[in-house]
Amino acid sequence: MLRPDLLLQPTPRGLYCPPGDFYLDPVRGAVERAVISHGHSDHARGGHGKVLSHPDTLAIMACRYGANFAKSTQALEYGETIEINGVTVWLAPAGHILGSAQIIVEHKGLRMTFTGDYKRRFDPTCASFEPVENTHVFISEATFALPVFRHPDTGHEINRLLQSVKDFPERAHCIGAYSLGKAQRVIRHLRLAGYDEPIFIHGSLEKLCAHYQSVGIDLGTLVLATSDDTSKAAREAFRGKIIIAPPGAFEGKWAQRFPDPILGFASGWMSIKQRAKQRGVELPLVISDHADWDELTETVREVNPEELWVTYGREDALVRWAELEGRRARPLRMVAYDDEAG
Repeated sequence: MLRPDLLLQPTPRGLYCPPGDFYLDPVRGAVERAVISHGHSDHARGGHGKVLSHPDTLAIMACRYGANFAKSTQALEYGETIEINGVTVWLAPAGHILGSAQIIVEHKGLRMTFTGDYKRRFDPTCASFEPVENTHVFISEATFALPVFRHPDTGHEINRLLQSVKDFPERAHCIGAYSLGKAQRVIRHLRLAGYDEPIFIHGSLEKLCAHYQSVGIDLGTLVLATSDDTSKAAREAFRGKIIIAPPGAFEGKWAQRFPDPILGFASGWMSIKQRAKQRGVELPLVISDHADWDELTETVREVNPEELWVTYGREDALVRWAELEGRRARPLRMVAYDDEAG
C-alpha cells in the first residue's frame, strides 16, 4: 500500500496530491487544479485554473465570486468517481453547509478521506454527513476540538429566539449569522418551528438565499431590510420582527434603523460567555456548523481509520485524545485557514 505522505502532503497552499497534481482547498494563491470541499471563503477562492466540486458548491462560488471564478469547472455529484492522472477522487456529504463534501482520494490501495469542515447535527438545508468506510487515513477538522465544546440541541436554541420574540414584541431581534450556510439554516429552522412571519435579511444574503430557494429549500417570505427610509414609521415597522444579517452588519450605521434591538449571534463560539459579552450579544445562540468535541471523537471511532490527521483548529487536543486511545495521529499545522462559519 502507498505511504500516506506520498498521496497527500500539507503545503503552504493546502493539501497537495503529487501523483494527481492537484490541491485540496488551496487558499494561498491560484493553482492549476483544485478540488474544493465547500463554498466558504476560508476553503474556496477564485482564480484557480481547473476547479472540481459538488454542483452546489460551484453555484455558490459563482454567486460569491462571479461566473468566471475559475478558468474551467467540473461538477461531481456525491458518490460519483473521477480519475485525475490515475488518482481516483469522489465526494461524500459532509453535513456542513449546502454542497459541502468530504473529498476521498484513492491510489494504489490507499484511501484517504479529507473532511473539510463537517458536522453531525440535523440540518434541513444540506445533506447529512456520511462516514466513509474503509478509510485508511481520516483527515479531520478540529474547530471545536476541546472538551468544553458540547453544543446544545439546535431546536432548543431556536425556541429561545422565538420565546424572546414573544416576550419582547416591542423590540427588533437582530440576529448575526454568517451569510453562507448559517443564515439559511437559522431561517429554515425557524420555519420548521412554525414561524411564518416575513423575515428581514441584509442585502448580502439575497443571492445566496435565492440559490437555496432555487434548489428546493423553502425559506419562506424574505424581505430586504435595506430601505433608505429612516423615518420613525419605517423604524416602527421592525418592532417584533426578526432581522438576519452578517455579524459585522450590526456594528455600523445600517443597524441604527432598528428600534431597541436585541442583538443575537448564532455561532458555536457563543458557548464562550466572554466572547458574547465582548461583542455585546444579548441573545447568544449556540448554533454551530461544525462538529463539537463529542461528535469529533465519536466520528473518529466510527470511521476507525488506521491513522488520524488533524487540521483547522485545536489540533493538539484531538491528537492527544487519539493517542490516549492508542491511535496513530498527527497535526498538520497548516496555516491560512480562518473560521468563517462557527
